[in-house]
Amino acid sequence: MPDHTQTAPAENGQAHPTSRPGTPADVDIGSAATSGRPQQTSPGLGGAPPELSVRGPVAAAWREGTLTRAQELDSLCSWVIANQPLTNASLVHGVRTHIEAARQAASVAALNPKRYLHLPRNGSLRERAMSNLDAAEAHLLNIAPAEYLLGQMPSLLQDVRRHLVPGDARREELGRIAGRIGLNDPDHPQMQIAAPVPYEERKRIVAQERVQIVAAVRAASSASLREQVRVRSFRNVVVATTVVMSLLAIALAIIGFRNAILLPLCFAPEEAGSAVVVCPTQQSAPFSTAQAGTTPSQTSRDIDNAVEETVRPWDLLLVEVIGLAAATVAAAAAIRKIRGSSERYGVPLALAALKLPTGAVTAFLGLLLMRGQFVPGLSALDTSAQILAWALVFGYAQQLFTRLVDQQGQTVLNSVRGASKVPAGNTPT
Repeated sequence: MPDHTQTAPAENGQAHPTSRPGTPADVDIGSAATSGRPQQTSPGLGGAPPELSVRGPVAAAWREGTLTRAQELDSLCSWVIANQPLTNASLVHGVRTHIEAARQAASVAALNPKRYLHLPRNGSLRERAMSNLDAAEAHLLNIAPAEYLLGQMPSLLQDVRRHLVPGDARREELGRIAGRIGLNDPDHPQMQIAAPVPYEERKRIVAQERVQIVAAVRAASSASLREQVRVRSFRNVVVATTVVMSLLAIALAIIGFRNAILLPLCFAPEEAGSAVVVCPTQQSAPFSTAQAGTTPSQTSRDIDNAVEETVRPWDLLLVEVIGLAAATVAAAAAIRKIRGSSERYGVPLALAALKLPTGAVTAFLGLLLMRGQFVPGLSALDTSAQILAWALVFGYAQQLFTRLVDQQGQTVLNSVRGASKVPAGNTPT
C-alpha cells in the first residue's frame, strides 16, 4: 500500500477538480459525514475532526497495523473535508464505511449473522481489513486535492510497479502519466522529458487523469491481495499436512503401545546356527536354529515366539521420538537458509513444524522397510543401538522430502512483491 505520511498542503476553500457544483451530491458535509460519531472540536480544521482514539490495543500485530492505517485514512478524510467543503458526500460516506469495517475486523467484531460453529476467522478478518483499507484509500484519491495526488504519485507509481506485471495496460497508462509530469520511469527511459514541467501544469495533468490513476492503484491493490491469498492458501496446506502427519505419528504410537506385536521393529540376525531377536529396547537370549530335524516352518515359529517375548510397548514410540529429535536438528539447520519475509502468515514457521512429525513417521517407515528386507544387506541389524541409530538417520532423511516443500515455500514468498522485494530492473532511483 502506498505511503501517505507526507505533509498535506493546507489551502482552505480549494474546490475539487472533478466536483460538479449544483448536483445533489455536492453538499457541505463538514458535519453530515460524521453523523453518529463523537463530535470533538479541534481548532484550525474547519470541519469535523477524526476520532482522537486509535482504538485497541489488540492482540495481533496485523490488527494494530490495521487500526493505525484506519486512523491515518480517517484523518486524511477529515482534512479533505476541511479543505474542500463541497466534497462528494457519497465518496466520503464510502471512506468512513470502509474504515469502520476495517476497524471492526481488527477488533474481531461478532459475525453478522451470528454463527456459533465456524472455522477460524483470522484469514477472513485479515482480508476484510486489507480490502476495506484499499477501498477507502481509492475513494480518498478520488476526492483529494490535485496537489495531494501529485505528491503521492511517486509512491503510487512504485506500488503499481511492484504488483502489476510489465505489459499490463493499467501499469503502462500510469507510466505514461508519470512521464508527462516528469517522473523518472526506468521501464520507458525514452519517454523522459528534458525540461521540467511547471507545478501548475502537473497539477492539471493529475486532475485530468485522476480516473486512470485511481484505476491503476486499485488494480495494484487487488493484485497485492491476491498475492496474500496465495501465501495464506499455501500456509494452510502446509499446516493441514502437518496436522495429518502428527495424527498419523500419534496413531502409530498408540497402536504400537496397545499391540506391540502388530508392528514390531525387531530383527533376527542369525549366525553359526543360532539367532537372537533384537528390538529397539531389548534383545532376546540366543536360540538355536540348526537343531536336528528342525524344519524351516519350525524355525520361523521359534523366531516369532522370540519376537513376541522380546518386543515391548515402548519400542515404536522410542523410534518415533528418535526420528522427531533428528527432524528437530534438521529444522534448526534449515534456519540458515531462511531469508525471512515481511508477510505475517508464518510460512517459514509452518515449514519448520512440518519436519517434526515427518521425521517421526519416516523413522518408523525406514525401519519397517529394512525389516521387510527392502534394502539389500541391511535386513538384520545386530544390536538395539544400531536400530536406534538407523531411526536417527531416517528421521533426518525427511529433509530429502521436505526440502522440496521448503523451495516451493520460498518461491511463494518471492512472488509477493512487497517493499522488501523490488523486481529486477525496477530499482528506485
